[in-house]
Amino acid sequence: MILFPAIDLKDGQCVRLVHGLMDQATVFNDDPAAQARAFEAAGFDYIHLVDLNGAFEGRPVNADAVERILAAISIPAQLGGGIRDLATIEMWLEKGVARVIIGTAAVKDPGLVIEACRKFPGRIAVGLDAKGGRVATEGWADVSDLTVLDMARRFEDAGVAAIIYTDIDRDGALQGLNIEATVALADQISIPVIASGGLSSIEDLKKLMAANCSGIEGAISGRALYDGRLNPAEALALLRGAVRC
Repeated sequence: MILFPAIDLKDGQCVRLVHGLMDQATVFNDDPAAQARAFEAAGFDYIHLVDLNGAFEGRPVNADAVERILAAISIPAQLGGGIRDLATIEMWLEKGVARVIIGTAAVKDPGLVIEACRKFPGRIAVGLDAKGGRVATEGWADVSDLTVLDMARRFEDAGVAAIIYTDIDRDGALQGLNIEATVALADQISIPVIASGGLSSIEDLKKLMAANCSGIEGAISGRALYDGRLNPAEALALLRGAVRC
């Protein structure tokens, strides 16, 4: 099971939001590349990046910061936010992103996901961000009528590498992962699921592991790592000692 440290980029800085609200951003580092190096030095195997401005504007905005991060680390990074067409997907993969995350475009243009998976096998993930069980788009500003499970099932045979499932109501609020909903999703699809939103302590990871669900690839942590509630060495030791069913 992988623990992905999150670097959310807003105006070139490393921030965390509360419930996805851009006006409730806390800056944790003015140098995202330095933060990425620190995560790698702490022993993480994979980094999760989000271009928050890009998610709202529908195009890459924090490209310079992402490129500096990619140049600073040797571990793989996955990136979401503002990725709405094949050209942008290809651009980021060529620049060294290991896996791109398609969110809003997966809802509005499912064919893009299918085409991208065909062209770049194993390198496309889908981000499903839920508010009240419904999928939100446009940087979480709009909520659709689609359930997370409805969306996930659309891509069962497309070759999607992973689904990042985020509970918006918990994101950045340290309220704990929505383990019940995450496990329920993973149990009903064949695509690996990454839990996101609200991870507050190592107890969340223990509960996620206790669910004994082979469909869960890992979890994303942001604020809990930045404010010291989650100790990287302790968390990584716990997860690396896990035996998946």
